Amino acid sequence: MAKLGVITDGISREFEHALSVMNEFGLGHAELQYLWDKEVGDLDDRQLNRVQQLVTAHGVSVSCISRHIFGGMSVGGTNRESADYQAQLSALERCIDMAQALDCPRVRIMAFRKEMILFGSQGAEEWIVATGAWQNLRDLVAPALQIAEDRDITLVVETGNNAMITSAFLARKLIDELGSRHLKALWDPANSLYCAEVPFPDGYDALRGGYLGHIHIKDVVAAIAKATVACKQLGQGQMGPYLPRIAAALREDGYEGAISLESVYRPLEGAFEDGFRASIGRFQELFG
Repeated sequence: MAKLGVITDGISREFEHALSVMNEFGLGHAELQYLWDKEVGDLDDRQLNRVQQLVTAHGVSVSCISRHIFGGMSVGGTNRESADYQAQLSALERCIDMAQALDCPRVRIMAFRKEMILFGSQGAEEWIVATGAWQNLRDLVAPALQIAEDRDITLVVETGNNAMITSAFLARKLIDELGSRHLKALWDPANSLYCAEVPFPDGYDALRGGYLGHIHIKDVVAAIAKATVACKQLGQGQMGPYLPRIAAALREDGYEGAISLESVYRPLEGAFEDGFRASIGRFQELFG
């Protein structure tokens, strides 16, 4: 059975309040991204101790440490020796410290900044493809993966709408090529709508067979030609028709990992907690 939870700052950055709301709805798995006034990984030891106390007091587990490691960085403008890159590896080490202190099995990484066209042929490789971008991505992720292997933790690379890994297809390709059991996909099918990947069966089938490490669920309406995304109550956007089929497939395949509601929907004149409360019932109905 899947482990249901939420990215806590989608309720509130006041961590204790977010945990109380989780308890209200019986959610047992907290994904940590922003707590109080800091991004996860920037917490000092005193704050980490407070996190430990609070998750114990509220009886929840931590499913993922989700800092935006490598997020927004250019693969063409980054090399392994650069100060910015080394700072990201240091931030990853700190996130792993936190994960292990909190008995959390996975840490998120992002896939740098999006390059539109990575592969091509019959002339496209000369004029259109971002030459070398894919190889650069592999070369830059490899040291992070070595750290994960040395410290025996799983990295999950998110399918991001503004990242090199936009789709389940590309996540699987990267995992296959790097060839490590310490790298899995953090599948966010709503993000992948923005690269026109069909969530089910296409996206889901790409990750069958051991590639799934973590899942984000939200709903959106994406208008690619207008460069626009609107967040929606769960089930009322473009993900609506796919969610029951994804949930059924996860049950059929015996998925036992974590699924986080990514509560980024905010009603007009409301707060993100209002959006969470509007969506949590459907989330639990589908995946519980």
